Amino acid sequence: MTQRRRLYTGRVITLDVENVLLPNGVEARFEIVGHPGGAGVVPVDATGRVCLIRQYRHVARDWLWEIPAGKLDGRQPESTARLELAEEAGLEAGHLESLGSIWASPGIFTEVVHLFLATDLRVVPARPEQDEVLEVHWVPLRDAVQHALDGTFQDAKTVVALLRAGHRLGLVP
Repeated sequence: MTQRRRLYTGRVITLDVENVLLPNGVEARFEIVGHPGGAGVVPVDATGRVCLIRQYRHVARDWLWEIPAGKLDGRQPESTARLELAEEAGLEAGHLESLGSIWASPGIFTEVVHLFLATDLRVVPARPEQDEVLEVHWVPLRDAVQHALDGTFQDAKTVVALLRAGHRLGLVP
């Protein structure tokens, strides 16, 4: 038994109410925020620095440290990662390697974020979107991993991506 009703359709998200029968036999009602998913990328240069975005986020009412990332908008995750890397950081990756994916907040959101490690970087013209207020910074990857561990960086996709990249590159056990 599943009944779903759409309450809202916006530019990025949808909101549905769904009545379901759970595997344990309990009937439950869920409010589900639909999101197309996203892709994020950890760009690491030949000297071991990572390119991070310091971006103003209205919801947080603050500046957050993030990896370049964006929503899929019907594109494949790798294409989105490459596009966002160029738009936000002004970089192109010669090599892009999957770091897996994460559910952003599976208790309410359908959003899955695909993560990538980018190496063999080349500079290209940055083209941030008009509503993006951001700064581009280069940080030693070792320091960025430490900031992910100590709570300095608070964006979930960034924390997970940096730890996975650090592990892949031998900085995190």
